Amino acid sequence: MAGTARAKTGSRKASGMDAIDILTEDHKKVSKIFAQYEKVKDDDMAQKQELAQMACMELTIHAQVEEELFYPALRDVLAEEDLVDEAEVEHGSIKKLIAAIETSGPDDRLYDANVKVLSEYVKHHVEEEQGEIFPKARKAKQLDLDAMGEEMRARKAQLREEHGLEPEEESGTRDEKKRHSTTSRHM
Repeated sequence: MAGTARAKTGSRKASGMDAIDILTEDHKKVSKIFAQYEKVKDDDMAQKQELAQMACMELTIHAQVEEELFYPALRDVLAEEDLVDEAEVEHGSIKKLIAAIETSGPDDRLYDANVKVLSEYVKHHVEEEQGEIFPKARKAKQLDLDAMGEEMRARKAQLREEHGLEPEEESGTRDEKKRHSTTSRHM
């Protein structure tokens, strides 16, 4: 943690994704899972449960990485600690909903409602992070977001292994993504 609050090095790491890029990718991934959940037919209980469990696990890992690495580093450099306090309170509410979902099933009367409210809480949390916290973190010269990104990748891999999940696919660098999307449009 202490290493992530040092001055920026100015160079991108091999993966090309810093801490904020990684967290933003997580946000996109969970948003897609919730969108898939919304499209599942009411009688497909197995698919609903699979998607809800996937969302809960991704959110659990994401929150743990933020709480262990990102938020403490922010507290060291941001004057507005209330933003981090609010994010942590939001995490608490999200964790309660995750627990309710994980201890019930799709046949439970409140299951869909819990997943829907979780989705809405996460959407609100993401909007605040991406709209307020991430821009302030990018401007904080004391944060080494590249080094923090490396720490996050390692911690996420460890947590995924502990939970019996497959390793995450490497998303590639932003330049590679841009090149790929440009190339695929011309094909």
